[in-house]
Amino acid sequence: MKAITIRDYGDVDDLEFTEQPTPAVAPGEFLVRVKAAGVNPADEKIAIGNLDGIMVTHFPLIPGFEMSGVVEARGFGATEFEIGDEVIGFVLKDWAQNGTYAELVSAPARTLARKPESWDWLRSACLPLNGLTAYQAIKRIDISESDTVLIHAASGGVGALAVQIAATRGAHVIGTAGERNHDYLRELGATPITYGEGLAERVHELAPEGVDAALDFYGEDAVAVSRKVLKDPARVASVADITAPEQGGQLVWARANAGELTEVAALAESGKLSVPVHRSFPLEQAADAWRMLHADSRARGRIVLDIDAT
Repeated sequence: MKAITIRDYGDVDDLEFTEQPTPAVAPGEFLVRVKAAGVNPADEKIAIGNLDGIMVTHFPLIPGFEMSGVVEARGFGATEFEIGDEVIGFVLKDWAQNGTYAELVSAPARTLARKPESWDWLRSACLPLNGLTAYQAIKRIDISESDTVLIHAASGGVGALAVQIAATRGAHVIGTAGERNHDYLRELGATPITYGEGLAERVHELAPEGVDAALDFYGEDAVAVSRKVLKDPARVASVADITAPEQGGQLVWARANAGELTEVAALAESGKLSVPVHRSFPLEQAADAWRMLHADSRARGRIVLDIDAT
């Protein structure tokens, strides 16, 4: 199979388009022919060694966690899907090696869900990681009907999905973003607010009694600012600030969960979620996709690898 690989910890210039053996399919796993793979900052962080010590990495490494594709084979005891089923996956294993930047990937059943039927391959490949991150963060701090929620970086890949998922729960969302994305947030159902100095004061103008919960998808001082405007300072969850627990909040790291991914896919199929695609690249141009991830870090929409999405 064709795949993007890196021989050792390195940067974007070390990515190679190579021929690799078909992955082994362990009991309880499925072999999936990948149609499209989502591109995420975490892919590069692992490749350059930023997560060394957190996740065991074997080389040559095929990056990538997100994908959409078709089940091609089943391992012993793998009964959740049939050959030919269309699936999406957050293919997170206990170590990093055989990722989704490839024509084939072996995926444990716990990492997969059925693809939203009405979504194309490209958009579907961008749903699992961001969708699960948003869903699990919202679940962690129990956002529900009548809550007023502050979401930092609300127009980003995870933030935009969090806005939409929170809205399905009946919450009122205040979302931070640059002014060019304020209309976009209004389309998603959020009240936009500009981030930066004076944010706490601006939030209090919109919610004089404070907000019920906060989600940080930005980092920096977002947790500290959130605690100033929260009715309950403990109801803040961050995916970007590892010091959140030390500040009295919670740290969220997305976990593969087939049941929750199925719920996210159902929201997408029902029309309650949308994911814009900013740009797609063929598999062999994965390095260019990473470069665009840096160049357009504030671009609206996702970057995705089109492996066989036609």
